[in-house]
Amino acid sequence: MAAISFTPHVQRPPIPLLSKPRTLITKPRVSTQASPTSQLALSDPFVLQLAEALEDSLPSSSSYSPPLPLQNLRDSSSEALLSTPWPSRKDEPFRFTDTSFIKNSQIQPISRPPSFPSFLEDTHFPTLVIVDGFVVNFSNLTELPNGVYVGSLLELSEETIMKRVSEFVSSSCDGDLFWSINGIGAPDLTVIYVPSGCRVEAPVYLRYFANEGGEEGSNKLPLSNPRVLVLVEKGGEIGIIEEFFGGDGDKCYWANSVFEVVVREGGKVRHSYVQNQSLNAAHIKWTWVRQESASTYELVEVSTGGKLSRHNLHVQQLGPDTITELSTLHLSVGDQTQDLHSSIVLDHPRGYSRQLHKCIVSHSLGQAVFDGNIKVNRYAQQTDGGQLTRSLLLAPRATVNVKPNLQIIADDVKCSHGAAISDLEESQLFYFQARGIDLEAARKALLFSFGAEVIERLPYAWMKKNVESQIKELLDPTNKGS
Repeated sequence: MAAISFTPHVQRPPIPLLSKPRTLITKPRVSTQASPTSQLALSDPFVLQLAEALEDSLPSSSSYSPPLPLQNLRDSSSEALLSTPWPSRKDEPFRFTDTSFIKNSQIQPISRPPSFPSFLEDTHFPTLVIVDGFVVNFSNLTELPNGVYVGSLLELSEETIMKRVSEFVSSSCDGDLFWSINGIGAPDLTVIYVPSGCRVEAPVYLRYFANEGGEEGSNKLPLSNPRVLVLVEKGGEIGIIEEFFGGDGDKCYWANSVFEVVVREGGKVRHSYVQNQSLNAAHIKWTWVRQESASTYELVEVSTGGKLSRHNLHVQQLGPDTITELSTLHLSVGDQTQDLHSSIVLDHPRGYSRQLHKCIVSHSLGQAVFDGNIKVNRYAQQTDGGQLTRSLLLAPRATVNVKPNLQIIADDVKCSHGAAISDLEESQLFYFQARGIDLEAARKALLFSFGAEVIERLPYAWMKKNVESQIKELLDPTNKGS
């Protein structure tokens, strides 16, 4: 029968990271202000070797000088790595998530923009195509309202926007090792800027593709570090779609993505995130959201790809009357780990938050992890917060680990949370069979309806249709193309 397992795996001995020998360094070559004490804390040569490989992958000609926000980001990330070891299952945030698949591979940071076909179909939306971390194509950007910028930081010439970006992109946060790896290795920063009072009607579509990849069994793991900053000024509004594609076949690669959102007073961001990477890939993503007073952030996420997929989601409400709504659906149909670690911090009165997390594990080697933390601090009075996680285990030895966590310090709140883990209920199956519907059709109907609660929250009809077809195909491969 399916199980809920809390037993950590035995740690494997590390395997060299790169495909060619390298000299270990005692600090990244980027200049830092680290103290002698922190220098002594360097206990993970593997991480420092990776930092050096990332720096080697960046442009190094004397004529190249990155924009100040990007250089500041690299400097602060290099300093953070000085005392950050590679995570193991002895670390609480990774207790149920084994990252040795990445560490034991030959990690090769991607150093140059890929050649990629420019004849992708027109989506009729403002679209950026990001391949292996590089912006390689765009379309329909001229249809954006005046003052809106969507594009590369390297090509940004507007000084006012550059100054605003500088205020946020290099700000410190409590990101982990993977956040810092992205900060060093990101070749560029994709900027989405919405000026005050501007409502962008059409969503901005970010299409991520993996071009480079090792063949299955080759141990090669190309690494990309796409990074996006969304800055919505006072009263602005925008919808953003992130969709990750795995490219051709079942290639092995590591996509290490960061998505930062700043929503100023009264602003609104509708964020749709669909992850469909190769089943041999590692997909690690950070989403970091800062909301000012009376702002709204809505996320709908559907994640089905990756051998290892982990989403670190942090939302901080920085003012009163703030609304946060998070809906996620994770599906593990093979030897996969689908992991969501989320944190919502409420510090001000009359905050509102809702989180719905659902996952389906349909393979005996599949695993799902949910660690969701909502913290209602002392001054967050009259908060209305709710969290619900529901999981379906459909195969023997399928595993799910859930840790819903609601911390309340304020004393005038309305908060609740709940968790449920089960197979399909016999009473529901019996209901269908009593009406002449066979068992297999009943199971399919119940599975699809379980995920539909999240899919229906996607704000675009064409996207709902695509995701529904994908989910049906994954859960029932015999219906491919139907």
